[in-house]
Amino acid sequence: MAEERFKVLAVASHPVQYMAPLFRRMATHPSLHLQVAYCSLQNATAAAYDPDFQQNVQWDVPLLDGYPWIEVPNQGSGQESFFGLHNPGLRELIRDGKFDAVLCYLSYTRASFWVTERAAKDSGAVFLFGTDAHSLATRDGKAWKVWAKKLFWPWLFRRADQVLVPSTGTFELIRGLGIRSDRITLTPYAVDNDWWRSRSAKVDRVAVRAEWQASQQQPVILFCAKLAPWKRPADLLRAFAQASLPDPLLIFAGDGAERERLESEARNLRVEERVKFLGFVNQSQLPALYTAADLMVLPSEYEPFAVVVNEALCCGCPVIASDQVGAARELIMPVRPEFVFPAGDEAALSNVLRIAFSDRGGLRETAKAGLLQVEKHSPQIMVAATVEAVRKAVGRKRGRAGKSL
Repeated sequence: MAEERFKVLAVASHPVQYMAPLFRRMATHPSLHLQVAYCSLQNATAAAYDPDFQQNVQWDVPLLDGYPWIEVPNQGSGQESFFGLHNPGLRELIRDGKFDAVLCYLSYTRASFWVTERAAKDSGAVFLFGTDAHSLATRDGKAWKVWAKKLFWPWLFRRADQVLVPSTGTFELIRGLGIRSDRITLTPYAVDNDWWRSRSAKVDRVAVRAEWQASQQQPVILFCAKLAPWKRPADLLRAFAQASLPDPLLIFAGDGAERERLESEARNLRVEERVKFLGFVNQSQLPALYTAADLMVLPSEYEPFAVVVNEALCCGCPVIASDQVGAARELIMPVRPEFVFPAGDEAALSNVLRIAFSDRGGLRETAKAGLLQVEKHSPQIMVAATVEAVRKAVGRKRGRAGKSL
């Protein structure tokens, strides 16, 4: 028998550099007839202001090639608010499209999520969505939001015909809300592993380090993320100063609200000559950073997953991360559990840095093991899991209707 093909609509807020390669793979999967609907083309066709980077950003990799997409006009404000995304045209698109399934990559805190949900239910399509959270914690730390989630999320996720989760931590969180295991599908977060590996292979590591005025023997530590408070870059700066490594270099790749404070603190700690601030680094330039660095550190206090970990590992760069980084459990713990430290514990991070550089041969072996581990989060696995989630949800719905697959 020929494999059944499902007509699927994926609804997303805007083109994202991580999702575009996955949409390309989904568009060529024999079980899917894919259409992508964007609520905005922010960052794709022109530079747009990013409040976290505090500058205009336009990604320098193709975001709209290789898969069918349309833009649904946004009648909302475009701001970070409930009515920032309000795309009523989604109703007609879903109604007329006769889709088997709707994959919703919008946040439930946007009006268009609810437009999509209602239209999918009314049209008879199965509705799939999820979260990348691995706890009920919020970025701003407000306790009332945690209690609100405890009350609201069980009802919210029961509205999904299948819940999509990117990690085992998220799976356990959703299961703990009372959602049955068979209604949850693990679709591991992935980047385009092949692209990152091939780009890394072309990097002249010696030349990049020379641009940083770093020798091949110097310990080079990389922070690659927005310089935002919840990423806790200052923890890394202070741990770096405490670690007393031999002639080390700390690279901050990224920009944001914390930059001025970090530069000031580097001077106060008298390590400014060993710290470099590169500012915003676009996507095509990132493989060079990961390949040239010896180690990347992500000390965030709030980080649902962090595909930056995937990127670094694909380029052979080992990663130290806090225990609040979702990817730590999936991609770091199985390789070097001691490379995961308690968020906010600068002394613990400083000690891990010393451990990492006490055995350079061991660090290289960690890099090799990381390459193997990140293959468990490949695009092929993520897309196959998404197809299986669609198949399961459609099969369940048709079974209730007395139809067979």
